[in-house]
Amino acid sequence: MRTSEIHRRFLAHFEKKAHEVVPSTSLVSNDPSILFTIAGMVPFIPYIVGTEMAPYDRAVSVQKCIRTNDIENVGRTTRHGTFFQMAGNFSFGDYFKTGAIDFSWELLTSSVDDGGFGLEPERLWITLWEQDQESYDHLVQVIGLDPARIVQLPWEESCWDTGQPGPAGSTGEWYYDRGPEYGPDAPTGRLPQWPGDERAEDRYLEIWNLVFDQFLRGPGKGKDYELLGELDQKAIDTGLGVERLAYLLQGKQNMYEIDQIFPVIEKAQELSGRRYGADAEDDVHLRIIGDHVRSALMLVGDGVRPGNEGRGYVLRRLIRRAVRSLRLLGYAEPSMPHLLPISKDLMAESYPELEADFPRIAEIVYAEEETFRRTLETGTAIFDQVAKSAAADGGRVLPGDEAFKLHDTYGFPIDLTMEMAAEVGLQVDEDAFRSAMQEQRERARADAAAKKTGHTDTGLYNRLLSERGGEVPFLGYTEDTVATTVESVLVDGALVDSVQAPAQVEVVLASTPFYAESGGQLADQGSIALTGGGLVEVDDVQKPVKGLIVHRGRLVEGELAPGVSAIASIDRDRRGAIARAHTATHMVHESLREELGHGATQAGSENSPGRMRFDFRYGQAVPKSVLEQIEGRVNTLLQEELSVTDEQMPIDEARALGAQALFGEKYGDIVRVVSIGGDWSRELCGGTHVASTGAIGTVQLMGEASIGSGVRRVDALVGLSAYRHQAKSHALVSQLSEMLKVGSAEELPERVRSLTQRMRDMEKQLATLRGQQLQAEAGRLVDSAQDVSGVRVLLHDAGEGVAAGDLRT
Repeated sequence: MRTSEIHRRFLAHFEKKAHEVVPSTSLVSNDPSILFTIAGMVPFIPYIVGTEMAPYDRAVSVQKCIRTNDIENVGRTTRHGTFFQMAGNFSFGDYFKTGAIDFSWELLTSSVDDGGFGLEPERLWITLWEQDQESYDHLVQVIGLDPARIVQLPWEESCWDTGQPGPAGSTGEWYYDRGPEYGPDAPTGRLPQWPGDERAEDRYLEIWNLVFDQFLRGPGKGKDYELLGELDQKAIDTGLGVERLAYLLQGKQNMYEIDQIFPVIEKAQELSGRRYGADAEDDVHLRIIGDHVRSALMLVGDGVRPGNEGRGYVLRRLIRRAVRSLRLLGYAEPSMPHLLPISKDLMAESYPELEADFPRIAEIVYAEEETFRRTLETGTAIFDQVAKSAAADGGRVLPGDEAFKLHDTYGFPIDLTMEMAAEVGLQVDEDAFRSAMQEQRERARADAAAKKTGHTDTGLYNRLLSERGGEVPFLGYTEDTVATTVESVLVDGALVDSVQAPAQVEVVLASTPFYAESGGQLADQGSIALTGGGLVEVDDVQKPVKGLIVHRGRLVEGELAPGVSAIASIDRDRRGAIARAHTATHMVHESLREELGHGATQAGSENSPGRMRFDFRYGQAVPKSVLEQIEGRVNTLLQEELSVTDEQMPIDEARALGAQALFGEKYGDIVRVVSIGGDWSRELCGGTHVASTGAIGTVQLMGEASIGSGVRRVDALVGLSAYRHQAKSHALVSQLSEMLKVGSAEELPERVRSLTQRMRDMEKQLATLRGQQLQAEAGRLVDSAQDVSGVRVLLHDAGEGVAAGDLRT
């Protein structure tokens, strides 16, 4: 049975049982705590743990998954792989244990003709929690399973939980006995548990895990916790490994030999001249190729691009391992153009979107291979020299600084260097490598600081902060003009005692109303009026070190010196426009979470006058209809004039209230919480906001797009900018309505469709007439042909507007 048929049958079986068929979500998880979707239940976790209400009682899916925590073992064993498909059925407060058992038994044992998988019932075993009497009795009395094939286990060997207080449940795992040729008989009432006898595990193949979410678990580490009682709403969460069942039903030895992977291995054999099964080390590389090519195809298909961090790094590592494996087998030419299309054809049966997207996928993968091929030969030569030198010195360690050089100069992932080192009996000095990496990061941070301050060295700013004895007070939440004193003046990164206009300067004030750029909010602009008539026009405000607010601008009049009294004033109109945008950003964020789920978390933002940009983690495009709902929700709340308040509180208290924080941002013990409409929206935020949502006016979403792997971006116009855009759009629609002679804008689409169709019809008529004219003229033209050296030659100017295709017809 083909793997795609297993996929189809699983969905069809449960659809007949009134389950909602839920399409696979992206491999890029919406959960910021994990890089990828690692199990079929990941998209359903909010429904299982009760943070969201499930939109259905029953669901079924075949979920794309990827696990990369043991890439180095892929190919070296037949058990490890990266990409896989997890089929699962789910119940949220509907059927429970007996229903899940009945559904799984029926699908596993029904004949192929009846839509099942046709497994022999007498070869099925199951493990259960030893106190799960309900499931045990049902299996024996209703299913008719031999009690000798029911293995009862203690809780710690037969349970599932999230690792923290919340839902927990016992499990029932179906195993299939492949026969004595695969290993010894299992003792009565016992199955081999990992790690154990590998031959026994090959014989008794785990194929389907049923999780019965029944209990509320208390706090504790590992499995050391109490069960506090039963859940009000019980749930079922199951997972069947599609590839594992495929090699069982296809009579293969392991997942690398199934129909969705082995054709790629066969092509690699053809290219390299090596034969699978003839040499153990060759087999490792062939299996790496089969697995990694498919994983790269699916990852790029879900929006991941090769890079040096996170998901991009994993993808880069997969592609480069596959390319190097084929090179080690003796094929040094570009390989992905031979392998990737085969994998696409195999996977498109289950994921037809791969067909249309393949040109983009191929372009990315082929470019990554070409980049690696350019560096591989040189990098390998450098590695060989370093490895030879290390061995000559009698050591078994490859220096960490050399490993870093391979990484930084030649693009060798450290994992690849470690693999290559292990192949020649060396071990990489990982501590020295990490030290070199840390030095590079510090240089990068210094460069980033230079972009903000104009100077790489932040030591001077740290000294200024220390000398003043604390942070510069920011008074801009309540004041837009402040009487203050100039504390320090810098020109070209150096302290000066005084400076005359005109000059570019940096100014530190004793206190300020100016907001320094941070948290996605642009800096204030304005002026610093000096006693005695001097004036600084401020165009940027930064915090080169935490707590020190530095005003950057141009001294246009007079003299500037420390100790001078000043009046610092912000541009009120600019500040107001930015505040409207910032509050609108919070509202769009919360509305996105309402529509897309709590996994749509903030990844960044920019709040500028009249415009906002919001980046969020989400693995797929947001439909236009959903964006329209979000826009409508935000504008409705603007009309309700919700209050916008802020409060300082301990961070633990803020989290207990459900305040949202920017993932990866560092916060102090005391934080500022901005709330909209009481508890409708709460975020940790240091920015400036309006007092009421009514002050925003209107918000218009301008579009949504991907900006990276698993990250989307929404752009919007706010306030007067949104009004002007709408007015311009209205004027354009009115102009088009007048030109096309329609009574209202609603008639425009139909009018345009009608005109477009008329144009197409006229083009067809014109083409027909042109063809008839040309055919009528053809005979006369043939007669006018002249003989040139025995060749009949016809030279004729067909005139303008006649295409080559017309002449061919």
